[in-house]
Parts: sequence; structure tokens; C-alpha cells
Amino acid sequence: MAERHRRPDGENTAHTPSRLIYGFHAVLGRLRRDPESVFELYLSALRNDVRAREVHRLADAAGVKMTQVEGERLDGMVGTRRHQGVIARVDARQRMIGIDDVLESLAEPALLLVLDGVQDPHNLGACLRVADAAGAHAVIAPKDRAVSLNATAIKVASGAADTVPYIAVTNLARALEQLKKAGVWVVGAAEEAEKSLYDIDQKASIAWVLGAEGDGLRRLTRTICDELARIPMAGSVESLNVSVASGICLFETVRQRGGQNG
Repeated sequence: MAERHRRPDGENTAHTPSRLIYGFHAVLGRLRRDPESVFELYLSALRNDVRAREVHRLADAAGVKMTQVEGERLDGMVGTRRHQGVIARVDARQRMIGIDDVLESLAEPALLLVLDGVQDPHNLGACLRVADAAGAHAVIAPKDRAVSLNATAIKVASGAADTVPYIAVTNLARALEQLKKAGVWVVGAAEEAEKSLYDIDQKASIAWVLGAEGDGLRRLTRTICDELARIPMAGSVESLNVSVASGICLFETVRQRGGQNG
């Protein structure tokens, strides 16, 4: 017989499809953004640092059951040691997440990746992996004229599709304007830009915008960006794969922020 779990409000979650997410970036983000979707938390008994205490605080506020366990049990639950000592069992049903939901959940400057018309699901999956590695808070892309978050992209993402919010917007131009109004500096990566990405102060909230394979940023997207920046290229290669370029841009932001994001 399946173990039954009840939240304080009486909601029975025993028969709700669930999955495991892990790592402080993913778990804290979910607790801040959508605490009702978190059913249970498992925290290493050895963790008592700032992030572990924040998990405790948010779990208490949301009435989420939390169990302290040994690291070996956490390893066995997710099949990896990369869990950082925290795992959450969450609602597996797809939920619509908007830009405001992400921005309002942040306790630090935003780091966002915007993809302008990426067509290859392998590139989308790789971009999600890069975004996860850099601690980006979301990946934003248009619903039309771009690949969707399909099974191939999810497989290539190797778990990052579960940890990084993916926001598909109807109108990318409007979404960029929304980010600007929220105080996010929108920077487009363009090889012909006068400024290098190393010349831009990236300590405040920033959204990196990268274009489709081969075509780059669309004209309207370029116009909306607050500024454009190039990746200095010393060799004979004229351009980089979008996921590689995304990694260079995102990790430069991480470097300027002292080597970590969040």
C-alpha cells in the first residue's frame, strides 16, 4: 500500500504524479516560486549552512514535511552525488510559469538566458544544461518559429529541464520589454557588436539574448536589446554553437559576481 502524505491544508498527495529534483538552486527556486508543488524534502544531516537553513525556513513556512537523512540515502534516491545534500519530491504535472513568477521568487540579481528562434532540439537541451551549470534562473524562448521543449531536448538536457524553468512566450519582443521594465538589463550577443562581453558590468540583473543557429538575432530583437556585445574570437572560426556561446556569456556574469550565482 502506498504511503499517504497530507499537507497541512488537507490536500492528499498520495496519488499525484511526482518526481525528484535536487540541488540547492533547483529546490530553493521551487520553494520560493511554487511551494505548493513541493510534497517532501530530504536534507543531509550534515548540512547546517546558510542555504540549508533557508530550506528549513521556507519548508516551515509552506508546511512541507522535511526529513534529515544520511548522504548515502540521498545518493541512492537520485543515482548521483551531485545533489548537494538536498532533494525534493515535487508535483510532476506541468505547470505554467511566467516571467513575473521567476523574478518575484529571486533573492539575488536575475541571470536569464533568452533564445531567439533556436531550431535544433539538441542545441536547446545543451543550452538548458549550460543554464543549469551557471545557475541561471530561467530560459526564455518564443513558442513560434523555434523548437519546443520536446523529448529530444529534455533528454539532451540531462536533468536540467527539471531544474531550470523554461518559459515559452507568445511574443518575444513583448517579453524583452517586460524584462526591461522589471529592471533587467537585456544584452544581445552579436558578433558585429563594438563592445566585448568583458567590457559590460554584469553584477546587476541581466538577460543574455542569443540568436538562432546561423541567423543570429532578428532585427527587432537587436533593436529592443539595451546593448549588444560580442565574444572575442582569436581564431579563424567565425561563430560558435549557440550553447557554447551561451556558456561563455553566462559564466562571464558568474565570474563578475564573484564566481557564483545565487
